[in-house]
Amino acid sequence: MSDKILLAYRARVDRGELKPDDAQGRAAARLQTLATALKNYRPGKRKFFFLAPKPAPHGLYIWGDVGRGKSMLMDLFFAHVPVAKKRRVHFNAFMVDVHARIHIERQNGADDPIAPTARAIAEDATLLCFDEFQVREITDAMILGRLFEQLFALGVVIVATSNTPPSRLYEGGLNRQLFLPFIDLIKTRLDVVELNGPRDYRMQRMAGLPVYIVGEDARDTMDAAWLRLTDETHGAPESLTVLGREVVVPQAASGVARFSFAQLCDAPLAAADYLAIARKYHTLMIDDVPVLHAENRNAARRFIVLVDTLYDEGVKLICSAAAAPKDLYVAGDGVDAFRRTVSRLNEMQSVDYLKRAHGASEAEPKAHV
Repeated sequence: MSDKILLAYRARVDRGELKPDDAQGRAAARLQTLATALKNYRPGKRKFFFLAPKPAPHGLYIWGDVGRGKSMLMDLFFAHVPVAKKRRVHFNAFMVDVHARIHIERQNGADDPIAPTARAIAEDATLLCFDEFQVREITDAMILGRLFEQLFALGVVIVATSNTPPSRLYEGGLNRQLFLPFIDLIKTRLDVVELNGPRDYRMQRMAGLPVYIVGEDARDTMDAAWLRLTDETHGAPESLTVLGREVVVPQAASGVARFSFAQLCDAPLAAADYLAIARKYHTLMIDDVPVLHAENRNAARRFIVLVDTLYDEGVKLICSAAAAPKDLYVAGDGVDAFRRTVSRLNEMQSVDYLKRAHGASEAEPKAHV
């Protein structure tokens, strides 16, 4: 097999899309080595009947600060790795799916719902690729060890990207001592690769972009920002499943989602919907935020919840609006609460906020049991 991942990475450097970066180059080489090892790997397959099955190659846990190229490298790896049964998923979305599967198994009377859940996942994917691996919920923390033990026993290979080193996962969480064996498991079964080169590519793309846009040319400015962040003139629609419902994302590309204000705040969306969006996309673009009045109190309330959620999750916000934040909602129910939204909209334009990692919540992990 040719070194497709390394060749694709070097081609981007040669075209000037990426600057030479030793840390990225080393990570690309590790991904290429894993892809080569996976070429003929089949869980449980024996070369000869009298030999034990070939052990699974070690997966990778690639961590580093925001904007260092983790998603770009995962794109290259997933596109070129020669594995038929592979799945790439945001880690939060994966855990939503896991909890749904466990619930169904319990309803079906399973004594141990994790075992059949792991078998079903392994049946669908020999290779699991996780974007933005992070653990903040105690309900996730308490099942991950047993789930991953089962997946590894079934021969599943895992590649994950994260802003957090394994040793700091679920840091400050309730009953964290019970989570520590899972950290040891990750370190044993995945090779940990730090990706902290000198360049923040995401910040380079954000540099100089206006993030709160008021004026007649707002639409053109938003379109230019979208093109710069995604290299696309128009994104593809996507959907998120939230509590059994589908939330439509009108445009998405390269971790960026774009909505109109009406699609987000006039529609009957709730906190869970906004959280799913915030955890899926590192940047959110909102067109046409209007000046709100008393009769728009429901939209104002949703906008308060939306901005709070984006802020807590470290999501970058680019929006076009009819007025400055302080003039968006000055009379009506909830106007006092909207003052916090004004403050956060102002802070979210700052360099310090733009440097925050996606998923770096300001809140402490909470129990949801």
